[in-house]
Amino acid sequence: MFCLKSFTAFLSYMFLLIVLSSHGSEIIGGEEVKPHSLPFMALLESNTPDCGGILINPSWVLSAAHCKDIKKVLLGVHSIKAKETDSRQVRKVKKHVPHPFYDEKEKVNDLMLLKLDKLVKQTKTVTCLKLGNTIKEPQAGTTCLVAGWGKTNNRSNQMSDVLMAVNVTVIDRVKCNSPEYYNFKPVITGGMICAGSDGKKSVDSCQGDSGGPLLCNGVLVGVTSFGHKCGLIKKPGVYSFLSEKQLNWIKKTMKKSEF
Repeated sequence: MFCLKSFTAFLSYMFLLIVLSSHGSEIIGGEEVKPHSLPFMALLESNTPDCGGILINPSWVLSAAHCKDIKKVLLGVHSIKAKETDSRQVRKVKKHVPHPFYDEKEKVNDLMLLKLDKLVKQTKTVTCLKLGNTIKEPQAGTTCLVAGWGKTNNRSNQMSDVLMAVNVTVIDRVKCNSPEYYNFKPVITGGMICAGSDGKKSVDSCQGDSGGPLLCNGVLVGVTSFGHKCGLIKKPGVYSFLSEKQLNWIKKTMKKSEF
């Protein structure tokens, strides 16, 4: 059974969206979020912090299939360096379930489910994000939110210590495949969403944000997948779209694993 996202978490998300809209993000990593205002965010580690994820069930985290060798999931994190003993929960990964049709070269179906070794306790700082049965694909021009601990500029070799978020604008798929943008290398398919700059500001997700959420109107519609460098206006971030087909795969996978 999917967890219900608390009304408080929804209000926190809407507040964050308004704040970021009013400030206008000036760096690709955006602005530091209010601590624990996105309580479904997961930090994934192999030997070091590598990717982001979304807690969608007390036993399951949704991320990207290219985030390999994940051993540990940290929840209730704001600052990576801080101990945060009152808010943080740490779980080992019991099982990796990449999408059966993930293609690393073509970057399609870049989704993965991680089963945790024991149930997560829901608190004020750790809460599941509700998934619906169907998700409407966001139209071009829609403002959405991405979040993660990834790099905040192309020159940095380190991830951000604190959780960041930024507003991105959905870009028409035909435009995203045009010669000026990705030029079909790779093909931006119907299972992907392009989102980045509105043409004026340099905003984007970056290395280390993979597997994190793309939220539109408070709904999880995508998972951070890939891009070309970071913050380039004509090379926006690309996100795996959580279509009805993908949602069915997620639900069937979790249900099958219960037995």
